[in-house]
Amino acid sequence: MVAPAKSSYRVIIALVLAVVMMVLDQRTPWAAPVRHVLGYLTAPIHYLAHLPVDSGEWLTEQTQSRGTLLAENRRLQRQALILEQKVQRLAVLEAENVRLRELLNSSADLDANVLVAEIIGVDPDPNRQEIVINKGTGDNVFRGQAVLDSQGLIGQVVDAGPLSSRVLLITDASHAMSVQVNRNGVRAVLAGVGQSSGLKLLYVPDTAGIQQGDLLVSTGLGQLYPRGYPVASVTSVNHQAGTPFAHITARPTAQLDRASHVLLVQPTQAPQARPTPAEADNGQ
Repeated sequence: MVAPAKSSYRVIIALVLAVVMMVLDQRTPWAAPVRHVLGYLTAPIHYLAHLPVDSGEWLTEQTQSRGTLLAENRRLQRQALILEQKVQRLAVLEAENVRLRELLNSSADLDANVLVAEIIGVDPDPNRQEIVINKGTGDNVFRGQAVLDSQGLIGQVVDAGPLSSRVLLITDASHAMSVQVNRNGVRAVLAGVGQSSGLKLLYVPDTAGIQQGDLLVSTGLGQLYPRGYPVASVTSVNHQAGTPFAHITARPTAQLDRASHVLLVQPTQAPQARPTPAEADNGQ
């Protein structure tokens, strides 16, 4: 019985002391230094007590921030890809518009009517220099019709279907045509060598006076092509000793490997099928 009584007394004494301390803290200034010291002593305890909660909140914020940043990064990457595709598409459209404007400007300079066609195919055979265009007999395209771009002659229609046509390029190994030097009027035969940038002049005498850079234009002879269209420019002239003919190469003025649209020369009178270069050679 004695121990419980002592415990009760201790509790009562502690409560009294607590009340006295609170009263003194409110009424007198002497307890302020003690309160500050106790604050410094209990600060680590408060920090340790709140450390798990603060750490959990920090980890949650970091996880959410990382997830948000990753999602934003993926979104920005998708937007960058979309913008790059749009820029590339705009560049393609701009280049195509430039080519179309060049075609329209060149068609205004021609004396004949022209029909604009799009190149829709290229012959996969490396030994054939042919393209396919999206115009046919339904658009009054006919076999033997001359085809050109804004820079010069490309070739001639060799097969006209209802909706599309095949065009033999001037660089095909089976193609040959009559040209003349625009500077001095010298005529020669220009033949393809089977490469998109390769042409050669056949049987030109050393004394012909053809020079590098000379422009070659169509003569209109043989009814293969109309007269006066640019065809090629001379790239080299080699004179070989002991041979009567010069070795002359030329490059087409037309952009055979880059053109996407072409012009077909429409005759002012009813069209008649002209002989193709191969048929003209056979007739000779």
